[in-house]
Amino acid sequence: MVTVRSFKGVRPTNELAEQVASFPYDVLNKSEAYEIAKDNPYSFLHVVKPEIDLAKDIDLYDDRVYQKAHDNFYKMIEDKVLVQDSTPHLYIYKQVMEGHVQYGLVSCVSADEYNKDIIKKHEFTRKVKEDDRTRHVVTLNANAGPVFLTYRDQQAVDTLIESYVQNHAPDVDFVKEDGIAHTVWVIRDQATTEQLINHFKSVDYLYVADGHHRSASAARAKAHKISEDPSPSDDKEYNYFLAVLFPATQLKILDYNRVVFTMNGLSTNEFMVKVKEKFNIIGEGVDPSPKQSKEFGMYLDGLWYQLQAKEGTYPNEDPVESLDVAILQNNLLAPLLGIGDPRVDNNIDFVGGIRGASELEKRVNSGEAKVAFKLYPTSIAQLMSVADAGKVMPPKSTWFEPKLRSGLITHLLE
Repeated sequence: MVTVRSFKGVRPTNELAEQVASFPYDVLNKSEAYEIAKDNPYSFLHVVKPEIDLAKDIDLYDDRVYQKAHDNFYKMIEDKVLVQDSTPHLYIYKQVMEGHVQYGLVSCVSADEYNKDIIKKHEFTRKVKEDDRTRHVVTLNANAGPVFLTYRDQQAVDTLIESYVQNHAPDVDFVKEDGIAHTVWVIRDQATTEQLINHFKSVDYLYVADGHHRSASAARAKAHKISEDPSPSDDKEYNYFLAVLFPATQLKILDYNRVVFTMNGLSTNEFMVKVKEKFNIIGEGVDPSPKQSKEFGMYLDGLWYQLQAKEGTYPNEDPVESLDVAILQNNLLAPLLGIGDPRVDNNIDFVGGIRGASELEKRVNSGEAKVAFKLYPTSIAQLMSVADAGKVMPPKSTWFEPKLRSGLITHLLE
């Protein structure tokens, strides 16, 4: 049984929503965030990337960074750029990107259910990033960025959401400069809210699609709040965290590609001979996009190759080791190019599929990288299979688009 909970969202006024809405904290570096927000005092980047308002050389984990996030957030509330709803609601968040449409239900979900694995994970988290987001949540006393969750489709939920959006005008509706449309409805009908809450009681599990560090830090923030509360209660807001729940079939996963900065002492000829031991070369100078799972595009010396993993070089029945990212890592990146743990190896970098094949070509042609690999996207079914098995995917296995914007709805912990 999954718990979804209505809450008093903190939201920008409709007139300012487009200016407030920002990319999540983890898809921009400091300089990129600064350039986007420098002429926009309303950008929520001032809350989720507050280092842009401090000295250029400040450590990202300095106490002043978190305090600046707090000050910026509550200044936006004081100035009524952000206003808290007077009563609890659920919300609908629609996104449209290049014809792809997805409808998410914005709610609070249970930190206890995260700890009990009713909200399932498929990635390891890094302690330093968990610590960072936990400090951010505790200092703000709020979830500033939503966790991106998915679930196996429920027709009754789809029907309720479709009916609501067809019969009610949106509260927020805008298209950002990247062409992605964002629309928000506040569900003000109590009957619809209660029906949605009840339908989710029959959902067995939620799955973290994107936001493993945000969800882990929310659970840690709950533990911190309880430790400081002389009269803790299961009904208090800190027991829940902000999430957007999408049906699995509506989601779009893009490829998550690799660039490698070393040939590990191999000449091109030596490398190609070794590649052919476990991969068939099924095309040269071709469209770099793999057509199906177990195929890979490889860019080397100004030429694209199409690779296909040979049968028997990977275990078909293992939900992790049969993933394309694992096949490439185990059969090529590790044994040939010496890439050990991709989480910490400085000889590899990862490029989201939204940047296209041209970004891979650019990084190799410039001499920065030696070789690049374009992968077939991981599927939602594979993600769920890994999570259901209690396992984790290799790092950088999924890239979801469109990204959820921060600042459209925020959840206060008190």
